[in-house]
Amino acid sequence: MHDQRHLRSLADAEPVPFWLDTPAPEAASTLAGSVQADLVVVGGGYTGLWTALRAKERYPSRHVVLLEARRVGSEASGRNGGFCSSSLTHGLGNGLARWPDEIERLEQMGHDNLAGIEATLARYGIDAELERTGEIAVTTEPWQVDDERQMVEPLRRLGHDVEWLEADALRAQVDSPTYLGGLWNKTGTVMVNPAKLAWGLARAAGELGVEIYEDSPAVALQDAGSAMVVRTEFGSVRAGRVALATNAFPSLLRRLKHYVVPVWDYVLMTEPLTDQQRASIGWYGRQGLADTANQFHYYRLSADNRILWGGYDAVYYAGGRVAAEQQHRASTYITLANNFFDTFPQLEGIGFSHRWGGVIDTCSRFSAFWGTAYDARVAYVAGYTGLGVGATRFGADVMLDLLDGRPTERTSLEMVRSKPLPFPPEPVRTGVIALTRHSIAAADAHEGQRNLWLKTLDRLGLGFDS
Repeated sequence: MHDQRHLRSLADAEPVPFWLDTPAPEAASTLAGSVQADLVVVGGGYTGLWTALRAKERYPSRHVVLLEARRVGSEASGRNGGFCSSSLTHGLGNGLARWPDEIERLEQMGHDNLAGIEATLARYGIDAELERTGEIAVTTEPWQVDDERQMVEPLRRLGHDVEWLEADALRAQVDSPTYLGGLWNKTGTVMVNPAKLAWGLARAAGELGVEIYEDSPAVALQDAGSAMVVRTEFGSVRAGRVALATNAFPSLLRRLKHYVVPVWDYVLMTEPLTDQQRASIGWYGRQGLADTANQFHYYRLSADNRILWGGYDAVYYAGGRVAAEQQHRASTYITLANNFFDTFPQLEGIGFSHRWGGVIDTCSRFSAFWGTAYDARVAYVAGYTGLGVGATRFGADVMLDLLDGRPTERTSLEMVRSKPLPFPPEPVRTGVIALTRHSIAAADAHEGQRNLWLKTLDRLGLGFDS
């Protein structure tokens, strides 16, 4: 039986992503017939959009075609929280655990990548509601405090401007009775409007000459000898090079199904806060926030002072199916609402205006991986596991390097040259993920103590949180 305390707050929530609940740009044409290109990009989310845009910036004379199954930015890229992080490794902790010898280079590349994103928005006049607020990792249980404090010096050594906030100092920034302290990284994250970012990248790419087709799902990839052919329902693109950017959705390469599982994340958005409600919590620095439990929440303010509240549950549906009906999950919405009011009891009575879900491409190392096929005429990237708003630009650059066939500093990275461990086949996969989710919840309930199963995953380099 679910806690029924805050059902009323969900009663008027529209079942659509807040970011996409606004007039979108005019739809591009559906591909009908055959076209020729130098590069075809499959996928119109951030990875595909950055790949197309960066390809035209590198080689203005090349003909680039982008295929999107639905509308540009309509899936994960238009459904996330809008945290645009400099981290390329899904956080410093994950990067230190996996690539300690490369972490300085990876962090510097991440800083450069975030600066490149900001420069791109300025260059093409993309209004993505960018805010340089940074992010605070908040602790809500005593066992979390020391772990976060210990990250201050590593972050500073790697060029971040960070400040540890004791409980009173944190509550002076954002007031919640649950807070025990927090780590404010002032340089590692900016906030953006996810949909406006995707639409702006598409516009910029189009202005550079990228040919974009929407409602054109790619259904087959064929080797035509001197070129590759990507077939859609009503047409085809013949190109010398192919970049696959479908992430959580089924890839045209079968091998990727062993490395990526689709995990669903759910989000609520409140009504705009009144001046009185805003005063009751403060938050005038408008930082992004995330708590540091294994099952964690992320939350932020929108441009019109709504609170986006997401995370906690990371849901895998048996068999890895991705379907429209999975975009909503009532039990998770109820849990999110209860947790929201536990965090901000002073906002009792506010309603949620929007509720939605999105699918994340998870791999066993929780950060992107790359590869090529068909004699390096096809490149792919997948597995971001969140934090992909910023990292997708780097992922696109690596794919283009691989397709160019020339070594770069990026392609020399062990992170780029290695692969994650594959997931087991079904039905074992579903059982393993269910056991892991249960163990993660148990760890949060027992002061972070990880059971034998989680310790085994840690030893294998597979430690996971939500």
